[in-house]
Amino acid sequence: MRLPLTIALLCALASVVHAAPPSVILLSWDGVRHDQPDRVPLPGLERMQRDGTRAERLIPVTPSLTFPSHASLATGTHPDRHGIVSNTFRDRERGVFDYSNDASWFLAEPLWVAAERQGVPAAAFFWVGSETLWRGTGARYRKSPFDSDVPESTKVEQILAWLDLPPSERPRLIMSWWRGSDRAGHLHGPDAEEVGDALRSQDAMLVKLLAGIDARSLWPDLTLVVVSDHGMSLATQSIDLESALSEIGAQGDVLASTATAHIFLEAPERAPEVARALDAHPEIDAHAAGALPAALRIGPRARIGDVVCITHPPNTFRIGALERAMRTFGMGIGSHGYTPEHPAVHGILYALGRGVATGGRVGRAHAIDVAPTVAALLGIEPPEQSEGTIIDFEASTSRPMPPGARNENSQGRSPGGDGSRN
Repeated sequence: MRLPLTIALLCALASVVHAAPPSVILLSWDGVRHDQPDRVPLPGLERMQRDGTRAERLIPVTPSLTFPSHASLATGTHPDRHGIVSNTFRDRERGVFDYSNDASWFLAEPLWVAAERQGVPAAAFFWVGSETLWRGTGARYRKSPFDSDVPESTKVEQILAWLDLPPSERPRLIMSWWRGSDRAGHLHGPDAEEVGDALRSQDAMLVKLLAGIDARSLWPDLTLVVVSDHGMSLATQSIDLESALSEIGAQGDVLASTATAHIFLEAPERAPEVARALDAHPEIDAHAAGALPAALRIGPRARIGDVVCITHPPNTFRIGALERAMRTFGMGIGSHGYTPEHPAVHGILYALGRGVATGGRVGRAHAIDVAPTVAALLGIEPPEQSEGTIIDFEASTSRPMPPGARNENSQGRSPGGDGSRN
């Protein structure tokens, strides 16, 4: 009778030891294109792929910019619902949004708020919108203000310190923005050696984090997910949209990002006419706000221009000093913001740990799938406005390529195309 009793006690003890509630760490590596990790040795990501699961690619929302993308990763929905339509934009009632980390700009519930609302402590070390309360609730632990000079080593140390807190205080959801290869890609182009150097630096910090999790024996209850907000394409020419607007005899303010521009006309009633005229430009897809293709889901009416213009690789709307030099001397730089029909802006997705198959492969996942997937791993409901699908990391799944997408990182245009954090 003693042996069965001993076994029963050991089983009971094991169940207590491993009864910790699930935790998730979500890291975003800015600007990492889906194929870039295959170009240099990256032991951390290679371990995640070998011992965990990797997606073929992560499809971003439109526009594929840092702020809209991170909002979608956190809310599980598109800019037309979460309201972060660009890195900078104009709200017709509230005013100008300019790289703000104020959560009150979000129109949809972010993941950390959904977690806290359901009793799951959350922590954020730099994530768009995480620095303030959203409708009275915020991450229990959060770092502010955003500082791009804070090294990833500091973030790893803080993440491990959070994991070392007593169980009653420990955050079960940890989200953190990392530099990725965004700055290197912008300055040198997406295929430059400097991109590989940036990825090696990021991966070294990932290895440090993995070692910290190993030392704490947390894998039975923890899932680590690494994503990127967008990829990177080559830009070799720029479009002067203000001159194009002047040439057709229209006046208005142009608020442009790399691939999307919002025009606020002095005479808004001319929007259909102006859109038709600009759409005749071979490098511009222009739409009056009331006639935007539904599939774009680019933003609520109060936060978009009277006319919305979209361009495609290798073009950019932004005319800064770097772009002028690029155009003058025939140089190319890295750019993004394009619609997801261009595979160069597709990102990465890796997962390792609890609930993740070893050596698994997932097809094409979408940025809006990340929030509901993290919520499912935590055992909670997704953010209230989430529309994404839960990614099954325990079995291979696939997702169709968006209509019109190419199989390679083509820089051409599809017919009728629907340093700092860019």
